[in-house]
Amino acid sequence: MNILMTGATGLAGSHLTPYLIERGHRVTPLARRESSDSGQPSWCPDRNQISLGNGGQWHAVIHLAGENIAQRWSQKAKRRIRDSRVNGTRLFCEALIKQNPRPKVLICASATGIYGNRGDELLDEQSSPGTGFLADVCREWEAATELANRSGIRVVNLRFGIVLSGRGGALKKMLPAFRLGLGGKLGDGQQYWSWIAIDDLVAAVELGLTNEALRGPVNVVSPQAVPNVDLTKTLAAALRRPALFMVPKFALKLFMGQMAEEALLCSFRVKPAKLEQLGFRFRFPELKGALEHLLRR
Repeated sequence: MNILMTGATGLAGSHLTPYLIERGHRVTPLARRESSDSGQPSWCPDRNQISLGNGGQWHAVIHLAGENIAQRWSQKAKRRIRDSRVNGTRLFCEALIKQNPRPKVLICASATGIYGNRGDELLDEQSSPGTGFLADVCREWEAATELANRSGIRVVNLRFGIVLSGRGGALKKMLPAFRLGLGGKLGDGQQYWSWIAIDDLVAAVELGLTNEALRGPVNVVSPQAVPNVDLTKTLAAALRRPALFMVPKFALKLFMGQMAEEALLCSFRVKPAKLEQLGFRFRFPELKGALEHLLRR
């Protein structure tokens, strides 16, 4: 396939690009710059400008771009987070439907944050959205792809859990403290974290590209969500370090505000029902094996 990708330099995109090229696809990153008449794809969502190059050359599009949520959510930050996902995706879809012919499939990132804080409730793609800023953003983010869906493009909204990779994301941020023996649970540690190893994430994206049965929301998480306390214990054991510490809820809320409440202390116990129905084989269905592999690599 000829594939156009936004967010190619991000955590998922930087792993996905070489993987897809190795599998025989051609991947073109959509650069963030002001549109020009050069014929090269480019976009500047802040200025509502986008150019997808010569019409009809893209078989598939992967849209991963969005402001990083791992920051304190000031009002300005929340506006950037929402606009980059909702307005950026809407602008992107408006450009896609003008292509002739149109791409056959749009793979658009989303997140398990759409379910909100649901305790130990087991959630699948049929579960209703939750409440809160992050849930609202994810709901609007997915709704912004409806324009492409109505035009006949198959849309797959990949609801990513916590992505485990040694090259970035949550794991990279956790490793320095854990390697010093200073790691520990967040709050009481009972909140479920739904996670996905980067190797399984890229394979799930390729499945979305090639399997026409996959459409709509898809939970991209391992089959075994774990409480935060279990994740910290498993990571510490893989590093042969203790995990004796605990970061109190009040400290997390003091330093990270609403982001701590809705991302770090929220409980997302999510099941990859659609992937399992299609017989998707997880390379790392269990946390211990995933962490040991990533740390070795």
